[in-house]
Amino acid sequence: MITAGIDMGAKTTKAVILNDDRVVARSLVLTGFEQQQAADKAMADALSQARLSKSDIQAIVATGAGRQAVSWIKGNVTEVSADARAMAFLNSHVRTVIDVGAEEGRAIKCTPNGKVADFAVNEKCAAGAGTFVEAMARALELKLEEMGPLSLQSTTAVPMNAQCTVFAESEVVSLIHQKTPKPDIVRAVHDAIASRITSMARRVGIEKDVALIGGLAHNAGFVEALQRGLEADVLVPADPEFVGALGAALIARDRARPH
Repeated sequence: MITAGIDMGAKTTKAVILNDDRVVARSLVLTGFEQQQAADKAMADALSQARLSKSDIQAIVATGAGRQAVSWIKGNVTEVSADARAMAFLNSHVRTVIDVGAEEGRAIKCTPNGKVADFAVNEKCAAGAGTFVEAMARALELKLEEMGPLSLQSTTAVPMNAQCTVFAESEVVSLIHQKTPKPDIVRAVHDAIASRITSMARRVGIEKDVALIGGLAHNAGFVEALQRGLEADVLVPADPEFVGALGAALIARDRARPH
């Protein structure tokens, strides 16, 4: 059975095509202002990789912030449901999923069969999401991909008190003027995000194993900061930004199968 999932995120749109239990294609495009166009392009790219046509897809489900924005997708699920379903498929030992994207972070307590037992969401707050790292990278005149490796070079923990991106930028500028080494400032940025995410995760209860997904999972500095905050190892699956789309594709397959 060939099914597909599309994750309509605030920054990027991801598509995954499944042939039974095998991922045959994945695609990522910038969402931009036109969510429908982003979904069209992501799906077209994935279909091209898989050498399929849209008529070959037997079921498709959308997830993400724009999951209801695409006219040709009839089924949709919440991000927490998609994440839990995908994680049961990828690693059945995981009980806590932390998903940090561009504009939102969420913590999910999962059952062994991929259902959501509880969850918490850090809504519309850049200080607990990837946008915060991007803003601080600009303030530090660094490339985004430099932030993770530079954080790992830090030798001193520097507190960052601001809980808002605007005030945090001012705090970063003050630290620069105080001649604080850039690696220590970058670590402080990651520690600040990890603190917010850790507090959110503790509200739902942290049970091992713990997995981190979403775009920020590629940032080694944040992964280390989160492990310090949680006092636990954190698993990062391959292609962590595609986990939501994978979960949507799996749910599409579950729904299409005869009961």
